[in-house]
Amino acid sequence: MTSPPRHHPSERAIAIRYQQLSAEVKALQRQCYALATLRLRAAVDANGTGRGLAVVSDIDETILDNTAVMAHAMTLGEHLDGFETWKMWEREGTPHLLPGASDFFHLADRLGVTIFYVSDRFEENKLATIATLSRLGLPQVHADQVLLFGPPKAERRAAVERDHRIILHLGDTLHDFHGCFAGVTLEEQHQLASDHADRFGEDWIVFPNAAHGTWMEAELRPWEAPKPR
Repeated sequence: MTSPPRHHPSERAIAIRYQQLSAEVKALQRQCYALATLRLRAAVDANGTGRGLAVVSDIDETILDNTAVMAHAMTLGEHLDGFETWKMWEREGTPHLLPGASDFFHLADRLGVTIFYVSDRFEENKLATIATLSRLGLPQVHADQVLLFGPPKAERRAAVERDHRIILHLGDTLHDFHGCFAGVTLEEQHQLASDHADRFGEDWIVFPNAAHGTWMEAELRPWEAPKPR
């Protein structure tokens, strides 16, 4: 059985423009970090200290803006999951921080909360990823707190929970929050999102990413206009 043909990368042009150039996305990113800041302060106040607490955050399109490589891949007619282009970006790219990221993570650091950067970036480029995060001035960028591709994210989060209570998860795709979202159909993701509705905006903060996700090959559902009489 053959897989259905993939949509051409050029079909993502409007999504990449929105993600890279719109003021609305920047506003949404600021809004996410503003909400995360409220939740962070409340959790630390309730605990009396940041000791033993952790924030788990994805990196790409949650902390780092990688839209330049998205645009690069699209102009070459490549899919972003072409590993060689992405690996080169991990090593040599120059992403920048999302608005609000620096203030949030430095606040978590000052409050004594442990930060774990949990990403599916390639382990072979771990030193490059650490260098990128460090260059951008993020705190607690230590090898044992930068957990990259290998075991599923659910297992990496479970490892964090052995010694910490996770008070916030930050990410741009649903499997950044719970293992139940990994490897299921789009319809199942919708149902699971409904099942976990009480987590969103509380300890799960979802960042907008219009240019990449498990929904990318889904077929659109156009309006069927009534035929003229």
